[in-house]
Amino acid sequence: LELLGAAIFYVCFGSTCGPNEYRPFGRECCPMCNRGSVVYRDCTGDFSTTCIPCSPGTFMSEPNGLYQCFPCRQCAESQGLYIQSKCTAVRDTICDVLDGYRCVRFSNSECLHAEKHRVCKPGQETKTPGTKASDTECVDCASGFYSPSGLSCTKWTDCAARNEIQAEDGSPVKDVTCEQKPKEIYGLVDLIAASLAEFYRSLFFEVQKANNGKWTQFIFKLNLWPSANYFFLLAAAFCHFKYIGDPVRLI
Repeated sequence: LELLGAAIFYVCFGSTCGPNEYRPFGRECCPMCNRGSVVYRDCTGDFSTTCIPCSPGTFMSEPNGLYQCFPCRQCAESQGLYIQSKCTAVRDTICDVLDGYRCVRFSNSECLHAEKHRVCKPGQETKTPGTKASDTECVDCASGFYSPSGLSCTKWTDCAARNEIQAEDGSPVKDVTCEQKPKEIYGLVDLIAASLAEFYRSLFFEVQKANNGKWTQFIFKLNLWPSANYFFLLAAAFCHFKYIGDPVRLI
């Protein structure tokens, strides 16, 4: 556009021709070509200027006495730009900034190059989202909050509110780890204790009676506790070898 303006200024105001005329080098003034076209042949005598339209991919936005159209601008995604308005014979391409980018280089209020917005790190969150003109602002998560992806900070889980206990501490990038409380086993313990108490009470009673009889009679009486026979047989065998056949005397 700057080149176009300079060329038109020279052609129009660098000579004595009228505002809609141009002067070929060393010749008389000729009528300009309209927008979207350029000079194919200068005027001669009774013949006016011959103009040709701009070919695809080129444009001319002002009346002129030039011989070539200007190439259309390219909006490269690699530069963070996209085509907002396509190029025509009378207007250049209009580029705009892609989402997620900000413009870092301008020319005549048009963006020439853009860069990606900053990405917040894990343990941070976005304070101010980026725009086409400004970058993203990040801030660290406050104590008791975490952000694994860098998007937003989330409060650590309250394990107690879930009737659980905390197994692992949290960090700026990781939540706390909760786990279920140990199951209540006191009822089972009480039942086992009561059963053992009754078991040993019966054992004590039978051993007392066995001391007045023979060893074999004591062994047979173990049938009173079928579920514990194996245990008692082992105990009886142990006592037999220890005391050489004497019944066990607990009292």
